[in-house]
Amino acid sequence: MKLIDLKDIKFPTKKDEDFRKINLSPILKKEFEYSKEYKLDLELQESKSISSRTNELLKINERLNTKNYELNIQEDSNEPIIIVHNLENENSINTNSLKINVAENIKASIIEIFVNKKEKNIYTVNRELNLAKNSKLEYLKIQDFSEDTSFLINYLNHLDDNSKLNHTNFEIGKGFSLSIYDTNLEKENAAFNINGLVKLYESADSSSIFNTNHENKKNTSDIKYKHILNDNSKAVFEAISRVDEKAFFSQVHQNSDTILLSDEAAIFAKPHLEINIDELEASHGATTGSLNKDQLLYLQSRGIDEKLAKQILLKAVENEIIETILDEKVKEFIKEYKRDNYV
Repeated sequence: MKLIDLKDIKFPTKKDEDFRKINLSPILKKEFEYSKEYKLDLELQESKSISSRTNELLKINERLNTKNYELNIQEDSNEPIIIVHNLENENSINTNSLKINVAENIKASIIEIFVNKKEKNIYTVNRELNLAKNSKLEYLKIQDFSEDTSFLINYLNHLDDNSKLNHTNFEIGKGFSLSIYDTNLEKENAAFNINGLVKLYESADSSSIFNTNHENKKNTSDIKYKHILNDNSKAVFEAISRVDEKAFFSQVHQNSDTILLSDEAAIFAKPHLEINIDELEASHGATTGSLNKDQLLYLQSRGIDEKLAKQILLKAVENEIIETILDEKVKEFIKEYKRDNYV
């Protein structure tokens, strides 16, 4: 079967503004042997479908008859909830849809790990994160593919008054990846922080699209991404944050930093703000370059060989993202993470 054959979905093309640098055709037109909904080893309730006014890719799971489930967190989590996705089939479409609901005044931490044992698979995953008043969620996603894997993930984030979502992504390896984040800050004093490290090899192709709407006062959104691109890999960073007339005293920040370790590697970065008020704090920017030569020479002058010096500088970039994690147990998890433990 082919995804492009699914009915009633207006798949995005390069004519759509967010997808000008993204080519979905090889994924949508690829022939897969079968599709499979995979379940999670958690106590979950069935739920209504996840829907969006703008993101048609959410409908893939619905058209493939994927059931929707809910994870309801009613108590503070002393330990992070760890969800491991490990595909063992080959040449298949694998779907999963989940709503994560954090109750009022609750503090929770979740880690999701996506790995793969076989070639030529595709994940299509939908997530809806709902944070009630005064709740906090630390969410870490690790995406680690050594195989030829395609990955489509859609996030819909809804934050109530005084809630905070601290979302961290580690995207490592090969294959094709598209991540879409739609966030509506409709309540007061809500905070959405998302930080990511994208570390790609060979002909990997990764795109991250952020649509953030500030619709009430004193809201915060902070998007910070680091890219380390090897070989002939390619990354896309598209971020648009809209601030309407009611969102007084909001804080809106976007930043993309990229290190190109090959002449064939490429990044397309487009941070963008649409602001309709004066009373706010805002910034956006994008930088691209190679490793700092002065820092390399300094380390080499201290007796460190060039290869190790590069590793030290790249590790420092990774640590900048690790340090944005607020939950110490989640931070320790990513520091000790090894792919071999999950494949």
